[in-house]
Amino acid sequence: EKLQPLLDDLKARGRIIGGTGHGITGMVHTQGWIHCHTPATDASGPVKAIMDGLAEYFTGQKELPAHVRISLACCLNMCGAVHCSDISVLGMHRLVPRVDPERIKGCEIPTTVASCPTGAIRPDPKTKSVVVNDEKCMY
Repeated sequence: EKLQPLLDDLKARGRIIGGTGHGITGMVHTQGWIHCHTPATDASGPVKAIMDGLAEYFTGQKELPAHVRISLACCLNMCGAVHCSDISVLGMHRLVPRVDPERIKGCEIPTTVASCPTGAIRPDPKTKSVVVNDEKCMY
């Protein structure tokens, strides 16, 4: 008896209601560039685009054969539960990172070097920058 007034209020405010039944749940996703230092993509943009495209399956306007969970992980660490979802979107680095001389000026070289899990990023004292060893880089 208390649920219907809440649903009516949310609809009046333009909120989308759904995520139950034979449809899509709200997407599980990682934080992306907001809190992580290793993402290959951002979470917010792709999640919004995917959910906008599938909104009718979230709200129940269209049904699927079963309940479906979609998730997004911004890198191979897979914090976004992609291993236990029906459909997974996984961001991955495909190219060795390039050093941008202008941007590296705003970085702390020791923390940049320490952030590389394979030791492929090394300081370059001559240029006060870093170099990337392509053979050691896991991307």
